Formats: sequence, structure tokens, C-alpha cells
Amino acid sequence: MLHVDLDQFIAAVEVLRRPELAGLPVVVGGRGDPTERGVVSTASYEAREFGVGSGMPLRLAARKAPEAVFLPVDREAYDEASAAVMATLRSLEWGGVPVVLEVLGWDEAFLGAGEDHGDLGDPREFAEHIRGRVLEATRLHCSVGIGDNRLRAKIATDFGKPRGVWQLTEDNWVEVMGERPTTALWGIGQKTAKKLAALGIDTVTQLAESDARVLAAELGPTMGPWFHRLGRGVDSSPVDASPWVPRAHGREETFQADLEDWADVAAAVRMLTRKVVEDIDREGRPAARVAIKVRFRPFITVSRSLTLPAPTNDPDLLADAAVSLLDRVEKDRAVRLLGVRLEMTEPAGGY
Repeated sequence: MLHVDLDQFIAAVEVLRRPELAGLPVVVGGRGDPTERGVVSTASYEAREFGVGSGMPLRLAARKAPEAVFLPVDREAYDEASAAVMATLRSLEWGGVPVVLEVLGWDEAFLGAGEDHGDLGDPREFAEHIRGRVLEATRLHCSVGIGDNRLRAKIATDFGKPRGVWQLTEDNWVEVMGERPTTALWGIGQKTAKKLAALGIDTVTQLAESDARVLAAELGPTMGPWFHRLGRGVDSSPVDASPWVPRAHGREETFQADLEDWADVAAAVRMLTRKVVEDIDREGRPAARVAIKVRFRPFITVSRSLTLPAPTNDPDLLADAAVSLLDRVEKDRAVRLLGVRLEMTEPAGGY
């Protein structure tokens, strides 16, 4: 299996549109104004050298890289570039038959060999072929990870970045991954790593050699054994070309000035809800559950949710439901961010 990941995708798209930015520290986020509230969507490799990273407040990014060029997010441009990349990947043949392509997002996808394929040859050669075809068709660079399963292919890509190819299999798993922290595994973040550390598990090898029964008892009967399999690099899931079907849609807004009046907060929740209703209407499925996110000054975040008595896409009913959730929030601080999420009913046939 192969994992294709575009290098600094959003920043790369912006540099293609503005060639004069090549080689400069570029930061994309919010409305492109580092004096405003907002977060970094992506940073070019040159900006990352200053310590700028995704999710960082724009103001902090400006302090770390004062000479950086700040640009606003342009989702339509990234959608268009992503579609061109995925069309290029989908057109490829491996072993004489079309590849199986599973799109993960704007900038990454898994590729597998289709049924009835012939000789697959050296996967490294095919990986380099992929890199060349994507660059030729879109002028965007990518890295490719090769693995004997999805997990290893995904992790391998990071070792190949930027503009490279890397292979990770059962044969070199322990050598490459053994002494790395558990956060090096796809699926383990800082919170889970802390829980594992409390059990004396800090490295991938320690996780692989841990007692799955202990993990099940401490982390849950499903997640515990799953984390144990991650430590051994085990993954049996196939590359799935089925189109991704969203379970929910949501919108957020960070306010440049904190909302002090809760009537304004309620009005903003209604406005956001109506925007999300437009999103679910395009899916053709009503909402079954409503959730809100409230971030207070300085940076305290709470969320509340409820299941509706019956699914609906009525914007007034959904706005009323979202606003009602504010009654379950302490109104003792100013609000800097609001979010509304609508979880839709399952499509026909399920997910």
C-alpha cells in the first residue's frame, strides 16, 4: 500500500499563485492579518524553521516570524488544487490495472493495487512515478510512504518528507520505530500518550510488549487492544475507494472583539446555525443532533449537545435548539469563539 501526502499543501498552492513568495516564510490563516485573532492553517517549511506551526495563534506566529508573509485562507483554491491531484492519482495504473484510491482529505490519500493486477514491480519505482506525475500535472510536490499495511504506509510518509519516498514494513518496524515515543504512531496524541506514560509505557516497543489485558482495563476494552496493535504496527484495514460520507457539518467563528452581551451570543449562534443548515441541505439529510462550542476569554472551551426529538432541517427549530444549549453554559465570562455542529441522520444503507 502507498500513502501520498502533498508537501506543505496550502502554502505550496499559494506560492504557485504568487511565485515571488518562493523561499520565503509563508503563513496562511484566518483573514491573513496577524494583528487579528485567528490560527495558522499551514506554514511553509521556511516559516516552520522559526517555530511556526498549524493551530498556533496568528499573533504568536508573527512574533516568532516577524518577516513572514501572512495570507488569508482560500478554501476554493485548495479545493480546486486538491481535485486536480486526486484526479491525477485516480488515473494511474499499477500492475496494469487502475489503482484503488482512498482520499483522506485535501492533501493525502492511500493507493492500493486493484483486483486482477499483474506484476507490481518495485514499489519504490512506482512511488517515484507517482511523484513525477503529480508534479507534472499540478506543479505540486508530494511525498510517498510505502508499507505492507495502511498504518505503516502512513507513518512512512513522514520519514520521506519533503519530496521523498520511504518504506516501512514488518522487517524494519522495530529498528525504525522501536525507540520512538508513542506519539510517533498514527492515532496516538498527547492525551493518550500521557495515559500510556502513567502505565510506564513511553516508547513504541514498550507499547508492543505491554499486556493487552492491562491496556483494556485502563483504556477500554476496544481502545486498549487497538493501541497494543498500533505498537506492533498491525493494521488489517484495506484501502477503501468508497466516497467519504460526512456524519456532521459545523461552523465556527472567532470574534475580533469578545462578545460581552449574551443576546449577541445568542444571535451569533442563530447565524452560525443557519449557515450549517445550508451545509446539511446540500447533503440532503436532516439533523438528528445539535452541539455548540463556546470559548471564553482567555481560552477556556466548553461544549454542549442534545439529541433532537425528531430529525429536522428547519433552520428555526435548529437555531432554537442550539440557543437552548446556552442555558447549560455559565455566563460569567466574555465569549471569544462560538461553534455550531449539526450531526445528520445516517444515509440510506448506513456509513
